[in-house]
Amino acid sequence: MINLTKLWTGVAQPADELRYGNRSNQTKARDRKPITVWNITRTCNLRCVHCYSDSNAMQYPGELTWEQMQNVVKDLAAYQIPSLLLSGGEPLIHPRFFDLVDTASEAGLKPTISTNGTLITPEKAARLKAANVAYVGISLDGIGEIHDQFRRKEGAFDAAVRGFKNCHEVDQKTGLRLTLTRHNVENIGQILDFIEDQEIQRVCFYHLVPAGRGSELQVLESKAARGAIDTLISRVEAWHQQGVEREVLTVTQPADGAYLLVRMENENHPNLAEARRLLEWNGGGANSSGRGIANIDTQGNVHPDQFWQDVILGNVKQMPFSKIWEGGNPASAEMLTSIRSIGRLSSQERQVRMSGPCADCKWFEICGGGFRTRAAFANNGDLWGSDPGCYLTRPEISEESLALS
Repeated sequence: MINLTKLWTGVAQPADELRYGNRSNQTKARDRKPITVWNITRTCNLRCVHCYSDSNAMQYPGELTWEQMQNVVKDLAAYQIPSLLLSGGEPLIHPRFFDLVDTASEAGLKPTISTNGTLITPEKAARLKAANVAYVGISLDGIGEIHDQFRRKEGAFDAAVRGFKNCHEVDQKTGLRLTLTRHNVENIGQILDFIEDQEIQRVCFYHLVPAGRGSELQVLESKAARGAIDTLISRVEAWHQQGVEREVLTVTQPADGAYLLVRMENENHPNLAEARRLLEWNGGGANSSGRGIANIDTQGNVHPDQFWQDVILGNVKQMPFSKIWEGGNPASAEMLTSIRSIGRLSSQERQVRMSGPCADCKWFEICGGGFRTRAAFANNGDLWGSDPGCYLTRPEISEESLALS
């Protein structure tokens, strides 16, 4: 996760320590506990074209019982994960959703919600606020009809907007989530205008990971990806000049950090050295899937992240998440070690194993080889292949770095 606001403007942002450490805490990024995405149900009231869980408006057998969910919460709290993201399907559809949110908050966890927003009534917004939910992330993929086409339901956009407004009425922090695709990248300006008009405090732009129904879509072409990031940087700068420090983040593409540094080098940006220091600590893809990110799916299976569903590390019905994550499942210990070796080895040791453009990229220490899940998809499961979503040009990855003081 790249916080453009923090890196470009230098202004402190929420969760800075989680993403970039701090000067007083020498903990390495690879030693962090994982942000845990928990898909609590696969059932959904929409049928989005890019849904990684391929959800529908139906019941799915085998989902965790309430007792099992309570055990997961206790274990995650004892393991001291830094953040819990409740997702779906549509999480608000789960019959024990608010019981779960309350239980997680009371256990000391910091729950956030990923939702399509259509089910957030004024009453539900008030309950989210009362449960100390850190923020509610509502997904939008365009304005009006464009969003409805993505969600395959007329009126989905208007319902999501009402969800935003209901949260704002009770001062519940909200975030907007958008997956960048070839179908909506030209509308980023409209999305940013909407964010400004609605006074949304946080926005996450996801780069497409071809999983589930999203496997039918294609990642952005390089020119479009660069244009999208340039547009975001421009708006971050404009908001900063206006005294607005809105969080603008990009997700599932560590190359965004490298591209940001390319821009900073070319423009002699005053925050260049500090941005590079923070990104080096973060490590990009080397410290994300299977290390800084984890997923528990609706069946209790544990995955390196929410997109990498074909790799199962264990199941919380048989073994606590914490034990699975610490390599306690013999059946998956070797796979977990292989995934994490990308982060455990030195940057030089990792890079000599890489194939494709990553093998001699000067930004490898910053990017960590891109988003490993997308790379594995594109390279028939090879953990050491390059990320096809990288959009840096050959001169940008091979030229000598500028000396930083």
